Formats: sequence, structure tokens, C-alpha cells
Amino acid sequence: MSDIKEKSFLIVDDVASVRSFLQQTLNQLGGTDISHASSGREALEQFTKNMPDVVFLDIELPDSDGQTILKELKAAKHNVEVVMVSAHSSIENVKASIASGASAFIVKPFSPKKVSSVLKSLDIQI
Repeated sequence: MSDIKEKSFLIVDDVASVRSFLQQTLNQLGGTDISHASSGREALEQFTKNMPDVVFLDIELPDSDGQTILKELKAAKHNVEVVMVSAHSSIENVKASIASGASAFIVKPFSPKKVSSVLKSLDIQI
């Protein structure tokens, strides 16, 4: 188990309010090293630059598919924890995400309690 203060995060979502909500939630839980991206291209740039430990990744991005980005992130850093985020919790989305290496899946809208629960499931101490 590791402490949230020791982890770095990347939030990838094309909706600014979702990025802001996740940022605030992570800050309240003790996270401090947090970067953002609003597109698939930007996500890959930020990931390569910062090599975060945990990525919150939206499935539907304006320029890319989250499933594709997930595979690229896992190829670049196999032990990255990727939490897929979507308003569409279809069985297909969840299965495809887990099969591609996602650590967890959360459905929009979500609460700080849900984010906390997902982090705990990743053995991150809050």
C-alpha cells in the first residue's frame, strides 16, 4: 500500500468541469502531483512528460478513443493504474477496458466517495 501523497496523477477528460471536480477531489484526499489533458494527443504528451502513477481516462475524447489511449499508456508504462471514466457504463465498455488493462471503471456522474473507493481498491492509502 502506498500513500496518495507519493502518487502522481493525470486527469484526461474533454469536459473542464469533470477535470476540475477530479482535481478538487484528489486534492481533498491528499493528492498534490496532478496534471491534466483535454484530448488524446495532449494525454499522450502529458503522460510521456510526467509518467504518472494513476490516470483517470475518459473513454470518449474529441480526437481519440480512450480504449486506444489506454493501450498506448500501458505499452509505455505497464504498471500505470488507469481508471476509465465514462457516462456510458455499457457491459461492452467495461469489459473492453478491463481486457485492455484498466484497473477500474467509474461512471459519470461520480462522487468524491466513489473516487476514494477506487483509489483504495488500487491500494492507495488516503
